[in-house]
Amino acid sequence: MRWPAEASWERVVALLPGFTVEILPEVDSTNTELMRRARAGRTEPTLLVAERQTAGRGRLGRGWQSAPGDSLTFSLGLPLAPQDWSGLSLAVGVAVADALHADIRLKWPNDLWVADRKLGGILIETAAVGDPAQPRFTIVGIGLNLAARPAEGLSTPPAALRELLPEVDAGEALLRMAEPLVRALQAFEQFGFAGFHARFSTRDALADRAVALSDGTTGTAHGVGEQGALLVHTAAGMVAVTSAEVSVRPA
Repeated sequence: MRWPAEASWERVVALLPGFTVEILPEVDSTNTELMRRARAGRTEPTLLVAERQTAGRGRLGRGWQSAPGDSLTFSLGLPLAPQDWSGLSLAVGVAVADALHADIRLKWPNDLWVADRKLGGILIETAAVGDPAQPRFTIVGIGLNLAARPAEGLSTPPAALRELLPEVDAGEALLRMAEPLVRALQAFEQFGFAGFHARFSTRDALADRAVALSDGTTGTAHGVGEQGALLVHTAAGMVAVTSAEVSVRPA
């Protein structure tokens, strides 16, 4: 397929001087590749797209399968220095959902859902490069299902973007997201999660629902706090879940 690399670059380069767009036929993981480059001193702002990932990763080390034409996998790497990192994955989710479709919901802390099925996921990693006082190189990885895929082996049934946008291909989805994603990261760097809180709330897939945490706690989700913590009303009172290592599922 023809990728809109130049069009994506044109929309972003004024916001990110030195920005590049790169399309790879195959790589183990776009996040892993950008991390390798960062540790080798290559920290220019880069949008790296893979037509196929052989070792894609999700949160908690889970695998993320991708197939050419049926999915979109890419990572955006750039230096970032927010005062508070809390809520970054939620802000990214807001930017992606707003750029794609009104029916997309956000499941704390980093999943995109359609009707309680997983459309995609977000994986954010950072690396210190050089002086600790300098911005951290931040890698925002996004994987989206474009076409229907088998549900076997998945904890959450999959959704596909073409259910909402029947004619969309990977290139169009990328073009829709590139500039809004960069703008969201720059807004987060300046203002933190506060500017995204209300927008997240309108797409919150867990709000007012019974939920179960991976540590055995159960309760009712009551949205997120000002720094992006998930608020769960339990038998012991209100609990603020801040660790992304805790999995949350509708009960």
